[in-house]
Amino acid sequence: MDKGVVVFHTYRTLGALLSALPEPAALAAASLAGTVLARVRSDQRATIASNLRRVLGPGTDPRSLDRWVDRAFRSYARYWMEGARLARTPRSEVMQHFVVEEGLGYLAEGMASGRGVVMALPHVGSWEYGGAFLAGIGYPMTAVAERVEPPRLFDYFVRERAAMGLRVVALGPESGPAVVRTVRQGGLVGLLCDRDLTGTGVTVELFGEPTTMPVGPATVALRTGAVLLTAAVYSGPGREHHAIINPPVDTARVGAFREDVQRVTQQIAGELEGLIRRAPDQWHVFQPLWTADRVPVAGGEVVGTPSGGP
Repeated sequence: MDKGVVVFHTYRTLGALLSALPEPAALAAASLAGTVLARVRSDQRATIASNLRRVLGPGTDPRSLDRWVDRAFRSYARYWMEGARLARTPRSEVMQHFVVEEGLGYLAEGMASGRGVVMALPHVGSWEYGGAFLAGIGYPMTAVAERVEPPRLFDYFVRERAAMGLRVVALGPESGPAVVRTVRQGGLVGLLCDRDLTGTGVTVELFGEPTTMPVGPATVALRTGAVLLTAAVYSGPGREHHAIINPPVDTARVGAFREDVQRVTQQIAGELEGLIRRAPDQWHVFQPLWTADRVPVAGGEVVGTPSGGP
């Protein structure tokens, strides 16, 4: 049987099994899976530790850092578990276990303005759970996501997210126009922006070191006049989820367009730092992120070091 078919059916079957479990049992299963992965993915542990050391500070005790890495694996397993269950989770249950601790008014004001809202997000907690909550309060979100293989599995993800009120557009030539159309129609767009997947981002400082970040949130906001917010959704404790939405980012034009994009993207990076620091173990970036961690190859190209990451 084709490997892609096996992957698709395996994921779909696991999703059905997890959905059939009571949520406490599913959480326990995810915690166990994360603990096992933390022990067998030694190559990936090094990358996660390197990333978390930037967040926690260079003086972090090695044993403490090791515990943070273990928690990161468990958090990521929970993210996948919740994603597999979410389409079949009753809307009432999502609403019952979700609270916006800060900033819901900023989102409401942005949507009421008719200019559209761009929400810049880090890979923290469960942004999809947040998308399901937003659909429940009348703010359905369009998000851009990296394609996964096989294509049949990505299409399955898209259908599953649509069932929870979250529209997913594949990263590629069509994603930019789709995002612009959405905000110009007064809609809400969520853009994960702490990983430069296309290699076309601008250099910013993140936790005191240079890296690159995608320019999508800044570019769309500057070109369309949409309200630009940064936010994160955190998982736990237990079955609970909570979100933080920061005040609008200043997107006033003050110089050349490229300079404004750089300035706004750096401001986003600074705000993402604060959101990540609230729960470093829930930051699901398991690939080399900073320029110093990338390996130059022939021809001057820069690539990430092998990490075995998802």
